Amino acid sequence: MAYTPIGPLFTDLYELTMAAGYYFRGMSGSATFSLFARDCTERNFFVAAGLEDVLEELSTLKFSTDDLTYLESTGLFSADFLSHLKETRFTGEVRAMPEGTIFFPDEPVLEVTAPIIEAQIVETYLLNTVGFQTLIASKAARCVHAAAGRPLIDFSLRRTQGRDGGLKVARSAYLAGFSGTSNVLAGRRYGIPVSGTMAHSFVQTFLDEEDAYSAFAEAFPENSVFLIDTYDTLEGARLAARVGTAMGQRGASLKGVRLDSGDMTGLSRQVRRILDRAGLPDVQIYASSGFDEFKISEVLDNGAPIDAFGVGTKMGVSADAPYLDVVYKLVRFDGRDVRKLSPGKVTLSGRKQVFRRSDPKGGYRADTIGLAGEQLEGQVPLLRTMMFEGKMTEPLPSLEDIRSRFRKNLSELGEDYKSLHEKKTYPVLISKKLQELQER
Repeated sequence: MAYTPIGPLFTDLYELTMAAGYYFRGMSGSATFSLFARDCTERNFFVAAGLEDVLEELSTLKFSTDDLTYLESTGLFSADFLSHLKETRFTGEVRAMPEGTIFFPDEPVLEVTAPIIEAQIVETYLLNTVGFQTLIASKAARCVHAAAGRPLIDFSLRRTQGRDGGLKVARSAYLAGFSGTSNVLAGRRYGIPVSGTMAHSFVQTFLDEEDAYSAFAEAFPENSVFLIDTYDTLEGARLAARVGTAMGQRGASLKGVRLDSGDMTGLSRQVRRILDRAGLPDVQIYASSGFDEFKISEVLDNGAPIDAFGVGTKMGVSADAPYLDVVYKLVRFDGRDVRKLSPGKVTLSGRKQVFRRSDPKGGYRADTIGLAGEQLEGQVPLLRTMMFEGKMTEPLPSLEDIRSRFRKNLSELGEDYKSLHEKKTYPVLISKKLQELQER
């Protein structure tokens, strides 16, 4: 589907009041802002996401007549400044890590260089977009690691924060290795496989539980997954097995059964025995209800024979770490490198690059933050020029390509940094030239 611009009013008011201040002082010099995440969560790594939306939005940046009429109605802005905004477009440069790249706290995942007004007014959009989608992709990546190859389906739509949040969660989770989503609109918009079974209400509308399963099997002879815990889970499993056997006699096949409550480890073991004894060893067991990386890891460590998981609320809102302290800081203006010295919030000045050093087998060893113009022998630069003079420099990658990049990145990250419970800090160094710049 074609991208629908949000528009430049998706911003905090102070971005526009600062822009007005720059305008009346005649300040139009080039500014560079670095966007990075501070180390404020138990996450050992982050997964870059949201860049596609950023590039699409900046490519279409324009104040509409309605936008300008609204700003005029606030009484805050002069006619001259509004006339300037009418002609404003994004004409700058974006250097960024491609989506699906694993990165670490304090590393710039994106840098914008543009005339100061342009670079300033896009701040809020960039933080909101990159911050949220990176937050969810990072949570989803941990779930994928915990599942150890078992399929995960995004079930979060009914509890995500709003419609757009639900769409971005589905995309971010799929980017980070989920197999599909229950979100039909996300399936259409992003080409994500859609997946769904039935709710308890479907079973309850029938006088007989077995009849409910039979009705669903008639509608979906090759794609039936029965929800078996509406009344008694083990009896539900026995009834599902009976319907599954009848399906096989008709040349159809039962795909799976789903558990949505109770002791997942104990119940899944008993359900597996019921299905196997009925001659249905290929029928899979799906589990949902309150799963995230911690619960997935727990039930699998306890030997639960669960084949796939529906992962909803806790992933969709990143329940254990519901925000990412992502910031967008000025590092260079009008030919002058600048830095912030606020206690606890010191920044690194200058246009930067992030370099990654790997061992002979491709495993990550350490990253180095250096100057944009540096070249460090044997290290790979991660920030690429994605937009120059307001135009994209390369076609947007497919979501499948982004998934492949993430899989490669995750495979190269050391197992210690994938720990769900132990905080382990990946080595991020500062190059000698960048350090010298800070001292100057």
